[in-house]
Amino acid sequence: MTTGAPTPTFPARPRRSRLRTYLPLGIAAWLVLEIWLLTVVAGAAGGLAVFLLLVAGFVLGSVVIKRAGRRAFRALSEALQQQQSGVLPQGERVSEGNGLMMLGGLLLMLPGLISDAFGLVLLIPPVQKSLSRYAERTFERKMREATPGTLGDAFQQARMHRPDGKVVPGEVIHDDQTRGSEGEPGPRPPLTG
Repeated sequence: MTTGAPTPTFPARPRRSRLRTYLPLGIAAWLVLEIWLLTVVAGAAGGLAVFLLLVAGFVLGSVVIKRAGRRAFRALSEALQQQQSGVLPQGERVSEGNGLMMLGGLLLMLPGLISDAFGLVLLIPPVQKSLSRYAERTFERKMREATPGTLGDAFQQARMHRPDGKVVPGEVIHDDQTRGSEGEPGPRPPLTG
């Protein structure tokens, strides 16, 4: 029997991005490959050699991260001093590549030989420069493609596209009758379901 009420229409579930679909599978494959490679090296060179490789990678990674952090802090201090003295700071200088150097150090600190290899590759200056140029171009392209608007607009768009599609705009109205004589809140009415 039909009562005349419209049937609810739920929006179609948004498609997952390729990154969200394949990232967990890629991480699982990377972990399995790291463990397999460690067992192969342990079988060929012994467990003590693998342990020493992992410790050396951790120590080297921590030294690289510490050095990159010091360089970044020094560059920040110099830029702040120049700004306070009224001199405009120069563009790209010594601080270029500190983020990639820290990422390389972090990859060296992670246990595994593949992550160590990627960490060592990130410490090579030409690789750092090419990756930073690629990241900068990608970032600029994404910023050009982005629609103009404020952060509030982005938040509102995110709220409007919730999976269940339920957004109820409204406002809170305080009834002056429930306030006491000195502006204090009076007793609240019971909630009815």
